[in-house]
Amino acid sequence: MTPTVCVRMADAGDLYLTWRWTDESAPGGVGVVPEDQVAAAVARFAAALPAPGVAGGLESALTTGELASYPAENALAQYLSSTFLPYNLAVRLHELYSQGIRPHIRIQPSPRTAQVPWELIAPDPEVRLVEIADVSVLAPTGIVHAPARATRSWAETRTLPVVAILDPRVPGFRADSALGSVLGRMAADAPLAALVATHAAADRLSPAVGDPLAAFRRTDLDRAWLSRTLHAGAARLLYVGHVTAAAPESGRSESATLHLSCTAASPGCAPAYRDHRPLSARDLLLGTHALTDGAGHDYSGNGHGEAVPRTGPEIWPIPSRVALIACESGGDLRFAEPLGLVAAMLTGGAEVVTAGRWPLPTDLAFHRFAGMPTTAHPFQEAVCAIDAAHESPDPVAALNAWQRAHLAAWRSSGGIQHSPLIWAAFATVDARR
Repeated sequence: MTPTVCVRMADAGDLYLTWRWTDESAPGGVGVVPEDQVAAAVARFAAALPAPGVAGGLESALTTGELASYPAENALAQYLSSTFLPYNLAVRLHELYSQGIRPHIRIQPSPRTAQVPWELIAPDPEVRLVEIADVSVLAPTGIVHAPARATRSWAETRTLPVVAILDPRVPGFRADSALGSVLGRMAADAPLAALVATHAAADRLSPAVGDPLAAFRRTDLDRAWLSRTLHAGAARLLYVGHVTAAAPESGRSESATLHLSCTAASPGCAPAYRDHRPLSARDLLLGTHALTDGAGHDYSGNGHGEAVPRTGPEIWPIPSRVALIACESGGDLRFAEPLGLVAAMLTGGAEVVTAGRWPLPTDLAFHRFAGMPTTAHPFQEAVCAIDAAHESPDPVAALNAWQRAHLAAWRSSGGIQHSPLIWAAFATVDARR
């Protein structure tokens, strides 16, 4: 059995860390990081991340930031390790590594440290944590053990369709606008087109398409379609598009939203933008109970209406595995009360959710700012890797293996397409055990 250590963090001025080996094969422990050290480390790492809303913020992340070159990034990773990885835990991990054993580290970050990727940190200049351990994020205990939580087993549903929402058109927004295309014009030979073709050929894609390119930039993928499709049965949900994350200082993680093809006429809790109403975590958690009119609404498409309000999980039964590939889609981990999109997916039935820790550079950003050829598709390849991991028996181990492959290429070549800006951006929240 794989040794597993659970690491929990708490913000209380200083940062408090506790760890426990689930098989009690080694002592647990407690660590404290002074508040000023935490603030300095978090600020330094945040400065290296893409900042799309800031002038030059995306370009600098891809060209001059600490995640844009291997030497600078390695120094940053060592600094993060010296700040956050307790010495006694590091010693035990090294002992297991020396024995050829790769343990599983399950992290429960504090809100301040939610964007810090433990996969990346370097306890030694030549060793990263993801090389000596598999790493996942602990699902919040209150959500996992909530009495009303539904769960769906991968073993029982794995042959059902993959529900794929791929760069949906958001009403009222042009392709080159703030809520425009994240994938750009899709070519028939692009990695994601090949992925769609594979699922379609196996009759496992919803929406069903004859031409793979017809799966992208659709206008019919709204909340009503999603409800009907999930009720028909699904193994996985793959979302690639826009998420609007709530600001941590707002204290309202439930305000995070997915942008589907919903018009402003769609019932929901989130305010409308132009001719579009996004689907919020609050909708996914509370359903029509949260609507101010107190009435039920028809998500069946049959026009009969619904007299009785329903909860979010009743309207949108979430499948076992969910990938939310969008900027800061995992942002609810930055809140003391994490009730955002990840929590909504877990509450609705998911066992595993992979989401983004920070703003993601698109393929266009790599082409425009990092000088990569237009034939390069780092963002699309990340989507394909996550999709493949979610098809595997152990999605955490599979995704970590992909990260290790990119780390090796990053170390040997320094190519920006292998930068942790992409591969370390994704956290897998695992509620299976």
